[in-house]
Amino acid sequence: METVIIVIHLMIVVALVIVVLLQRSEGGALGMGGGGGSGGGFMSARGAANALTRTTAILAAAFFVTSITLGIISGVEGGGVLDNLPLQEQQGGEGGILDQLPGGGDLSGDDATQEPQVPTSQ
Repeated sequence: METVIIVIHLMIVVALVIVVLLQRSEGGALGMGGGGGSGGGFMSARGAANALTRTTAILAAAFFVTSITLGIISGVEGGGVLDNLPLQEQQGGEGGILDQLPGGGDLSGDDATQEPQVPTSQ
């Protein structure tokens, strides 16, 4: 069931991107929706703009519905994505990224009070 909704969700995403790119913007952009000529088009510029706006609204609503549905299914079937991450156990010096640094990540020892060494030319 989840796979079917994901496939539908991806098809909606692709269609939404295409419809948004077809719309005419004030800056010009791609602006392929509707012709600028007089009388020779399938739809008038206003009709094409209304159809694209309506299509965008429908696809956006479907996108939100599938997103919420996928979130609900994910919560019911086993928690969220973060709940499935493996936990690192604190064992000795291998617990965190700071423990992997030279000196074990202990910045409060003698190394913290020393001046940095400046390379000299020979």
